[in-house]
Amino acid sequence: MSPELAARLEELRIQWFASEKGYTFFARENCAAIGHEQAGGYSIGSSGMMTESGFAYLIWRDDCPFFAAHGSSETSADPDQVEAVKRFSADLKQALAR
Repeated sequence: MSPELAARLEELRIQWFASEKGYTFFARENCAAIGHEQAGGYSIGSSGMMTESGFAYLIWRDDCPFFAAHGSSETSADPDQVEAVKRFSADLKQALAR
């Protein structure tokens, strides 16, 4: 990771963890996303939150938000959680796009 990217992430309070075989886990508070490092930068998958069941992706079913974790564990997502994940995802994409 370049010093410039590290500084942009730090400015947005986004931490990075567990870089392994081209994948990096990014997090801020309970929000998280997995990025895949490629020649032109990072490709970011779906964002989500850390839950009691581990990392859970934010999904939508019939216009209702849920967090889906490994093992078919699902919990309802409240509006504040949805907004936090959206802000985190937008900030992460902004930092990685430069």
